[in-house]
Amino acid sequence: MVEPTIVPRSSHSISRRDVDPDALKVLYRLHEHNYIAYLVGGSVRDLLLGRRPKDFDIGTSAHPHQVKKLFRNCWIIGRRFRLAHVKFGPKTIEVATFRRQVNAAELPPEIDEAIEAVPEPEPGHSVVEQTQAEGTHLAKVRAHDRLIHRDNAFGTPEEDAFRRDFTINALFYDIATFSIIDYVNGLQDLEARLIRSIGDPSVRFLEDPVRMLRAVVLAARLDFAIDEPILDAIETHRHEIGRAAPARMLEEFFKILRSGSAEKSLRILKETKLLRAIAPELDEAPEAVWQSLARIDRYRQQFPSAPDTLTNAILAGTLLAPLGLVGRRQRFSADALERRVELGMLQMPRRDVERLHQILAIQPRLLDLEAPFRAQRGLLHRHVLEEALVWLEIHGERREAVHHWRALQANASTGRDEEPGSYPPARRRRRRRRGRRSPSTVPRE
Repeated sequence: MVEPTIVPRSSHSISRRDVDPDALKVLYRLHEHNYIAYLVGGSVRDLLLGRRPKDFDIGTSAHPHQVKKLFRNCWIIGRRFRLAHVKFGPKTIEVATFRRQVNAAELPPEIDEAIEAVPEPEPGHSVVEQTQAEGTHLAKVRAHDRLIHRDNAFGTPEEDAFRRDFTINALFYDIATFSIIDYVNGLQDLEARLIRSIGDPSVRFLEDPVRMLRAVVLAARLDFAIDEPILDAIETHRHEIGRAAPARMLEEFFKILRSGSAEKSLRILKETKLLRAIAPELDEAPEAVWQSLARIDRYRQQFPSAPDTLTNAILAGTLLAPLGLVGRRQRFSADALERRVELGMLQMPRRDVERLHQILAIQPRLLDLEAPFRAQRGLLHRHVLEEALVWLEIHGERREAVHHWRALQANASTGRDEEPGSYPPARRRRRRRRGRRSPSTVPRE
């Protein structure tokens, strides 16, 4: 039993005014029904740093079906671990029952078998070939690893804290006392601006290799230093990232591209050689890719949180276009769309690639401001226009063209159908037709 550090309301900066009101509703209702209810994870960290959290997640002693009984707008999801999602319109508040780390005695005996060494690079083999060889090897030994495949054991708040990845992500805000609860010295690391693992980082990365990626991205986004044991563990186990599901890796990369610190994140991933294991094409990328990342970071930093305008198609294009994998020079055909676009482990969905082709295909027409007004007006009805304008704003570097099309959109939305800067035509007065005189009004001779 570890005695936590408890910081009373008078000694910390978190105010309920900064917490999402729907998250407060969930916290209060759980507390009213005698369940422990904490704000957990990154939201507590960000509030203490004076940042606006992206999500407000909740940890509770209530089991998922108990949560569902309290909220009619609740859905239970997940197979590996059951979660309760409480819906408020388009917003979702995630409620998770406190978990504990599964003990070694509860795991199948083959989990403890040693993992064979990854083969050394052979002379003359490219980075891509070596990465593929590592992936093949890892697939063979996947059945004998320490990867967590089931994580469905409920626990106490203390056990839940020690199950988390990094100390600054294991802080709790108690709605009952408005205090902060710290079991792992996360407050101390937050003050030192340090990313530190809970427990042995080598063990934690073998449990979930994506934690290596998250350590780097978290350090880049918060401008924190990475603890030396974490860097040593990444050096030893970076090839383990190949065990992560490609769909999950793509989701993590989309999060990176939406973070506002994509360029810095990928540069640190390159320094730690994680980028080579994930996407060798990006590890050897030309300067155009880094410029593309810098542009999307500048756009994202204009907003307090990730805007909806940063769609997956635009994020994918930020990586694919400077590599020459998509664009006007690529033949746009059904056959081209059938071919899957991949960057190492990152498999771009066909629907996003098709959307990207459409976005890029109308860029020349958006830049032709001398085109007839009728032709320009016709583009206003294209379903990809909004994304195409966002692409032009981020990567086109033609601000006057963006202003021109925004003005056209504004005129169309107000019912004014004239070219920006032009005067509406003067209204012609209709001549009043003279009607026939009725026979009764005709003067008699």
